Amino acid sequence: MIDSLIIEFDKALRTLFVPAPTVRPVPGGAAPGNELTEAERTHAGALMRINHVGEICAQALYQGQALACRDPHVRDELKKSGQEETEHLAWTEHRISELGGRKSLLNPFWYAGAFSFGVVAGKCGDDWSLGFLAETERQVEAHLDHHLSELPTADAKSRAIVEQMKADEVAHAEKAEQLGARPLPSVVRQGMRAAAKVMTSLTYYV
Repeated sequence: MIDSLIIEFDKALRTLFVPAPTVRPVPGGAAPGNELTEAERTHAGALMRINHVGEICAQALYQGQALACRDPHVRDELKKSGQEETEHLAWTEHRISELGGRKSLLNPFWYAGAFSFGVVAGKCGDDWSLGFLAETERQVEAHLDHHLSELPTADAKSRAIVEQMKADEVAHAEKAEQLGARPLPSVVRQGMRAAAKVMTSLTYYV
């Protein structure tokens, strides 16, 4: 148990404070670097900060669920999806830097909350845990769709990152459903949307 806690603590520190690695190149690397107005740059930077926080939460969620998972096969799939989400973390961090923005000051708080949700979901059983994961990914997909409508048209680099993230989230949701995800009650889905609204509203500024 102590060894597991040390490993998870190390993962948390790496997620929060160490630049994330990526195997795939950052999407949009070949896209034209169109000039953005100061207002467009600030807005795009805030949206990418929200997306970065989403990936911080994804790392914590997957880690919490894997820790509490009972099925070794499901645990391996959770870890694999978590590794893919690490690339999203790297991409959003890279784009925030290019835009001259900053990461959220509340990242440790968001990580702790998502990790706790992941552990609780895992303790409810693998089918409910996968259901929570699938619903999370579906809501993130909708959230990324909204950002595509909000990002400046000229910001081809940010848009390419968000497009690829959206495609990956769809694949993760489908994988969770294939593994036996149980649909969540509507009240839980609504609660998740409300919590996400609070997070995105705060992160846009902080």
